[in-house]
Amino acid sequence: MHKAPLSTSLPAANRLAWLVLCLGLLSVLTLLSLTLGAKPISLAVVADSLFGPGQHPDAIIITEGRLPRTLLGLLAGAALGLSGAIIQALTRNPLADPGILGVNAGASFAVVLGAGVFGITSAAGYLAFAFVGALATTLLVYLVGAYGTARLEPMRFVLAGVAISAVMMGFASSITLLNPWAFDRVRFWSAGSLDVRDLDLVLQVAPALLLGIVIALLLARPLNVLGMGEDLAVSLGSRPRLIHATAVLAITLLCGASTAIAGPIGFVGLMIPHIARWMVGTDQRWIMACTLLLAPVLLLASDIIGRLLVPGELRVSIVTAFVGAPVLIWLARRAQPSGSRT
Repeated sequence: MHKAPLSTSLPAANRLAWLVLCLGLLSVLTLLSLTLGAKPISLAVVADSLFGPGQHPDAIIITEGRLPRTLLGLLAGAALGLSGAIIQALTRNPLADPGILGVNAGASFAVVLGAGVFGITSAAGYLAFAFVGALATTLLVYLVGAYGTARLEPMRFVLAGVAISAVMMGFASSITLLNPWAFDRVRFWSAGSLDVRDLDLVLQVAPALLLGIVIALLLARPLNVLGMGEDLAVSLGSRPRLIHATAVLAITLLCGASTAIAGPIGFVGLMIPHIARWMVGTDQRWIMACTLLLAPVLLLASDIIGRLLVPGELRVSIVTAFVGAPVLIWLARRAQPSGSRT
């Protein structure tokens, strides 16, 4: 397979231009997310609703409907994208995404358990159970992957994540099959949507998401060193085990909080780091910065398409799957040896 040369030598001006373009796209889509929907609303009404007296009849649509979902799109998009970038850097697997560590499965199992066994019915209850489930699953994957070895092997975490994810999904399916009421309660959450319609819920998860984003950005330089090999990283003064543990913490905060409130949304963490790597090279500092801006672009664009494509609403996870499936196929074919193609 012909490998493109590493693009770490890209001029800083080119990288900065890409970042400015991503920032411009994000600004435009943020405004579109506030104005477009079943009923288009002008920017003047949006501005009056957010910064003025908010006396327009459509102000409630902005403040209680589109503002929470837009903020969630910005935060959850950045969280999913950055967690994907961290996982791909840790595992050195270009097809890795947040679901590979079982975070989504753990959160889903916890929500099903809360609804089917403990009778949880409130959105805040689902949020708490999902976050605890994501945290517990990530810690379990880390302990299983690190058990019995003095050297952390990324592939051990991948295998542990896949195995534990399968077990969690099996338990969740069993509960929902035995308890149709639980299935009915969690089916909306499990579809993946930004339509939370509650700004307080977004504000509840915002600290965890922001903390995870900060940790992810701080990990960029250590991940660059770790990418040169663990032995060389140790010789340069890095502590691989600490980097892995910090990365697991960041992934838990980012995936756990976003999955808890928006449900499982796939492909964002898979696609965006690839696109960022193509745009700005292999330096994790630039990849993280580009992903921070570009992932919310994809999530907000998918949400807007879902609102406009069909009457009512098409879940954002379905739209990202339609976009992500062809990209996944393209990435898988690109990873094949050139001689295997006919």
